[in-house]
Amino acid sequence: MSIIISFMLLVCLISCTTARDSSREALQVTIGIGNGNLSKACNDKHHNLPFKLNCKLPTTPLANELLKFDDQRLALVHPIIQKFKSLITSDPLGITQTWVGSDICSYKGFYCDNPPDNKSAIAVASIDFNGFQLSAPSLDGFLDQLPDIALFHANSNNFSGSLSPNIAKLRYLYELDISNNRFSGPFPDAVLNMPGLTFLDIRFNFFTGSVPSQIFTQNLDALFINNNEFMIHLPDNIVNTHIFYLTLANNKFNGPLPRTIFKAFSSLAEVLLLNDQLTGCIPYEIGLLKEAVVFDAGNNQLTGHLPFSLACMENLEQLNFAGNLLFGAVPEVVCELGKLMNLSLSENYFIHVGPMCRILIERGVLDVRNNCIPDLPFQRSVEECANFFAHPRFCPRMWSYNYIPCYHFPSSSSIPEMALSP
Repeated sequence: MSIIISFMLLVCLISCTTARDSSREALQVTIGIGNGNLSKACNDKHHNLPFKLNCKLPTTPLANELLKFDDQRLALVHPIIQKFKSLITSDPLGITQTWVGSDICSYKGFYCDNPPDNKSAIAVASIDFNGFQLSAPSLDGFLDQLPDIALFHANSNNFSGSLSPNIAKLRYLYELDISNNRFSGPFPDAVLNMPGLTFLDIRFNFFTGSVPSQIFTQNLDALFINNNEFMIHLPDNIVNTHIFYLTLANNKFNGPLPRTIFKAFSSLAEVLLLNDQLTGCIPYEIGLLKEAVVFDAGNNQLTGHLPFSLACMENLEQLNFAGNLLFGAVPEVVCELGKLMNLSLSENYFIHVGPMCRILIERGVLDVRNNCIPDLPFQRSVEECANFFAHPRFCPRMWSYNYIPCYHFPSSSSIPEMALSP
């Protein structure tokens, strides 16, 4: 009798629990069987349990919930973002944990605004992944599928692959920063078809090959392509450019400094050419960089004298020609530049500095260590200097090195011609 009563109580308990919660988990807890046994029992029509199993899979309210977006444009990019999220292989800062739900504008790194073509709409207008340390094999299918993006900054992550040519279709994109990642392949030519792009930063990656000369005539304010593996002569056919900041350093740019480039880049504020493979002499046209604040061509193979035209760079604060093959006297007119804070000419073969330059040495502004200046300390040995000067180096039109265009700029017909340095 007691066995019958116990069986009836067990059946009652199961029925009540099933009525309250039809989920598989509740049923498992009630009857005390594991996942494997429950699945086996559900599939076995001849199981020995004295009651009927409710084996229907539970419904998940969140899975069936219809996401509601503030704008159709946000609804369109939601699956694109979620697909990209699924491709991320490393997220040490937990950034993507915020990429949940329909409120895309609250996702970390995503910023919304009214697109130019509809001021009442809401769209993903900018992305700032700087320093997120995300890893993904590619940005293809993500960046190029965000139709309203205007700014994309992804500095210091571990994104790789190459840039899709489809980014040329992003009509509003005007700032692109993918620096300090692991991108590779040739220069992303798609940017040549983006007239609205004003800021391009692809430095500290693994891009290779040549750089199309057209990029220098784009409507760019800043072009940062340093610390890649580009190998090319600097173009000598540039007529005009809009660029203010240009960094080509730490690549494999080679050949001479074309004289035309200085006239074209007369508005440049910052020029970084250090650690390349530049050769030949410095043309006097360098003095046309009247707006330059920083000019760095250290650690190349430039030779010859420093041109007096450097005196025209009146805004110059930092000038670096260290680690080249320059010789002769350091021009006093260069040492008279009023804003100069750092003049580095070490590791060359200069033989003389005048009184103004010696004042800058005393102030710690001018560095001429490891040259061939007889009465100064920390110079090269006599033997090393003798070996250098035993192999004479000549530059074409040496007389132009005394020419200072800003002191007396003649008509175009009488401007000294300067052939490319050998």
